[in-house]
Amino acid sequence: MANENFYAFDEEYRNTIATVDEEGKRVWVYPKKPSGWYHRLRIVVAIVLLSLFFIGPFIRIDDQPFLLFNIFERRFILFGQVFWPQDFFLLALTLITFFVFVILFTVSFGRLWCGWACPQTLFMEMVFRKIEYLLEGDAPQQRRLNAAPWTFEKILRKGAKQIIFLSISILIAHVAMAYLIGIGRVAEIVRQSPAEHPTGFLGLLGFTAVFYGVFAWFREQACIAVCPYGRLQGVLLTKDSIVVAYDWLRGEPRTKLKKSFVVQEAKGDCIDCKLCVHVCPTGIDIRNGTQLECVNCTACMDSCDDVMQKIGKSTGLIRYASHNSIKQGVNRVLNFRTIAYAGVLFALLSVSGYFIFTRSDIETTILKAPGTLYTTSDDGQITNVYNIEFVNKTFHDIALKIKSESPEDTEIRLVGDQDILVKGEGLLKRMIIVKIPPEKLSSVKMKIRLGIFSGEKRIETVEARFIGPIKIKREAS
Repeated sequence: MANENFYAFDEEYRNTIATVDEEGKRVWVYPKKPSGWYHRLRIVVAIVLLSLFFIGPFIRIDDQPFLLFNIFERRFILFGQVFWPQDFFLLALTLITFFVFVILFTVSFGRLWCGWACPQTLFMEMVFRKIEYLLEGDAPQQRRLNAAPWTFEKILRKGAKQIIFLSISILIAHVAMAYLIGIGRVAEIVRQSPAEHPTGFLGLLGFTAVFYGVFAWFREQACIAVCPYGRLQGVLLTKDSIVVAYDWLRGEPRTKLKKSFVVQEAKGDCIDCKLCVHVCPTGIDIRNGTQLECVNCTACMDSCDDVMQKIGKSTGLIRYASHNSIKQGVNRVLNFRTIAYAGVLFALLSVSGYFIFTRSDIETTILKAPGTLYTTSDDGQITNVYNIEFVNKTFHDIALKIKSESPEDTEIRLVGDQDILVKGEGLLKRMIIVKIPPEKLSSVKMKIRLGIFSGEKRIETVEARFIGPIKIKREAS
């Protein structure tokens, strides 16, 4: 019978990283070319996601980008809706919601995101690694090529690979920049001299250097040493989390396959072929259990299933499973922890959705003019002067009117032009004079309400403090 505590046999692997040797030097990983059902499915997913990434900057809604994250001008467009610094609380709420979603997703399904949708994995395994296999061959051929002396063939293969890698990195850099400043401005930078757009040109160079460095040299180290999500999973995973897992009850004790392809029935199903190790892009042995370096890419699942089929065993020795499902034979995705996170996530989604869908197209800020108190007009009314600011959160011009809502008989007069037209995505500052009859004042500092209208539709209501003479307070008392 397989030992349930086989992990206790050798815990030394937890003290080291597969890509670093005893002297602290990097061990270059040469993963075997993956194949199998899961890999083919990942290729389909990668084609869809990468296509969305590359066409994203060209998708427009009402002649505006579908997605734009302009951190330089603090302007964000999500699914055709523009968000400004005034909407910072919405951005913060959205980030908190996303963080809770990541926690819930990881608690339930481990690093499924890393293996199937992370841009690092998609580009590394589905683009750059594929090109490497095409030009240099599978893992053994790559090792031999790197160890061989520099010949014309080696220079040709290595040079072609680096040129292609650099070209793809340049393409990725331009697309990534388009998500930050827009495809139109990127096109201007490309068409014109670098001297006319030095900042944009340096930004593209920087992005290119980063992407080329990551995919040509840094590679799996981005997932192992840099990515915070990989570290975060260590405190989020539970024994009920579904991850790429090795069934130790079925696989242990391991045995070597004889030439006759006959496996002793008394032994475990694992024949210690180590193909799951050879195909791993981060160089780990999945049979040691869930590890920091595992990105759940399913390459080991495909390779193990292929071996099991060849020796007449059932597939799934390495599969999507939780520790408890292997040990107890029961899958329990729902538990108190996941339900609690799901409840918090639902509440955050509800609150975020409410604020987003009830967000006003115009945001108005009204403040007392600096250095002013009040004056009394010729007709005896008390007058206050305010600075009022309008921010148009839409892409089209909006004509506005200001009407008094409280108290009654309040007169509002614009200083200068009597029309209020706020340009699309624009900001307009005006000054207004508010007059209130003395008998309508209830205190020295009283609250007034002004309605902001577009045509006959009220967009929002703003409040301000109106200052009156002290005698009003005495008379009222």
